[in-house]
Parts: sequence; C-alpha cells; structure tokens
Amino acid sequence: MMDFKSLVSVLVPVYNRKDIIVETLNSALSQTHENIEVVVVDNCSVDGTWELISALAKTDDRLKVFRNSTNLGPVRNWLRCLQEAKGVYGKILWSDDLIAPNFLEATLPFLENDSVGFVFTATRVFSSDPSQGKLHHSIGVSGVYSAESFIEGDMKGAGYPVSPGCALFRLQDLRDNLLLQIENSVGSDFSMHAIGNDLLLFLLVSNKYPKFAYVSDVLSFFRAHEGSISIASKNCKLPLHYNLARAYFVESFRRDLIYKLNASLYLHLLRYPDSKEYGVRGISDFYVNNKNFSFSRLYVVQLFVRKVFRRYFPI
Repeated sequence: MMDFKSLVSVLVPVYNRKDIIVETLNSALSQTHENIEVVVVDNCSVDGTWELISALAKTDDRLKVFRNSTNLGPVRNWLRCLQEAKGVYGKILWSDDLIAPNFLEATLPFLENDSVGFVFTATRVFSSDPSQGKLHHSIGVSGVYSAESFIEGDMKGAGYPVSPGCALFRLQDLRDNLLLQIENSVGSDFSMHAIGNDLLLFLLVSNKYPKFAYVSDVLSFFRAHEGSISIASKNCKLPLHYNLARAYFVESFRRDLIYKLNASLYLHLLRYPDSKEYGVRGISDFYVNNKNFSFSRLYVVQLFVRKVFRRYFPI
C-alpha cells in the first residue's frame, strides 16, 4: 500500500511522441525514490503513442495512463494530469525530456522545509545524447535561496528557469498556480500556445514562499527537436509571451516591480520589432490595467550589459 505522505506524482502530458515517449517514461520509472506514480495523459495522439503507453502500463502498476477523447490543447492537458494525480508532490516531465535516476532523491528533501516553495536542478539541453549539450540554470552551489532573488533575477535575465521541467513542487501549488489562461491586452490565447503559463507558475509560487532551493548537479535534460514548443516558436513569439506573463504578474501581484520590468520591456521592443505583428508596439501594450510606463535609462544600460555578458559568458 502506498504511503501517500511522500508519494510523488510525475506528470507526463503527451501528444504524438511515439518515437521518444518510452525513453521519457523509463527515466521517470527508474527513480531511486520509489514511492512514485507516473501519470500520463495522452491528448488524443494519432501516431500510435496511446497504444504504446497503454502496453507499457501493463508492465508497471506505477504507470497510470489516461486519454482525452479529443485534443484539449496543451495547457488543458497539463491540468488533466493534475486532476488525475494523487501525490503530495508534483514533478512535471515533458514528454520529450528526461530526468536522472536520482532527480527525486536529490530534490525531495528540500521540500521538507515548509519555507521552500520549489526546487530545481541544473539542466542540459541535448539533441540525441543527454551527456552532450549546453548547460542551463547553473546559478551557483546547491542550497536554499531567497525567493525574491528568483523573481528579480528572472526580471533581469539572470538565467533562472522558465520551464518547470527541471523542478519539483508541492502538488497543491501546481494546482493553484498553473493557470489555464493569462489575461492580456492583445487577445493571445495562452491555453493553446502554452508559452508563459510555465514561467508564471514559478513567479506565483516564488511570491508565496520566502525560499526556493537549487541542486547544482545536472539532473534534468531538455531535448531540442523540431517538435518542441521552443524550437517551433520563431522570432519574437517566445520572449514576447514570457514578457506578457511577467507583465501580468507584476501588475496583478507585484506593482513595486513595474519600474524595473518596464526597462526590460523597453529592451525587448528594441530587440524584437516584429512584436508589432502580435499587437505589441509599446510598453503599454504589455499591460492590461497598468498606466505607469516609466523606467530608468541607467537601469536599461545595466540590463543591456548583463544580457551581452550572458550571451558571451553564459552561466
């Protein structure tokens, strides 16, 4: 009988991943922390994914598989995973990514501290070999950090994650803060493109807890391929929607940060003039209700120098 007090739900939303889903699920099922359930929701795949995961579920009772009768769009499928989960802790594992066998063993102890909202690990982005690729989210030594440093660090482009694929949360915080839609002034449907909902999850949980935790070992592996959201989204689409999510966060929860975010939005407009194709022509277009669009030009210069430095000397 499962001890639900320490049960971790590994959540795997999937659509048309027949060629790689078994590798992903095996990385979840190989965890050294044994008290897990792996909740897979197939979003009405048409490539044989469902048949594959159904067969795999017959070989391991920790694997719980569900299928939507129609394609709900990505974020609704994420929420279906949460609906079916029974754990105390929740780990989102995107269907094209992997985690090391000791991911949960290394991260779970940090959440025994009630002041820690989430824990994430260093990450490698790979094409075919998880041992080869670019390192991301290497922010320092393993330990507990101020949640405020995550929020302001994200605003500055300090290399914190936007994807929860490298993180572990309490399941209830995922349910409370993984939003279906993000209010915005340009009519963008966040429930369908799913860019920004992930970052907003981190920001909302950071705003709830005083601390977050970090593990410097590379225990998360993000696959770069043509079917991924980040690769398929061209030009300004990713940075634009992440900044729309940040704007929603600061005007709804942290108005004290609007002055700083405005400087970052100003730089965004200089770098991505094609944002106007999405209806964003000025700082005001990032917001729904905020009317304060001022910023410090000195702070703009500081942000610019930081971004240039990170481009040539990435963390």
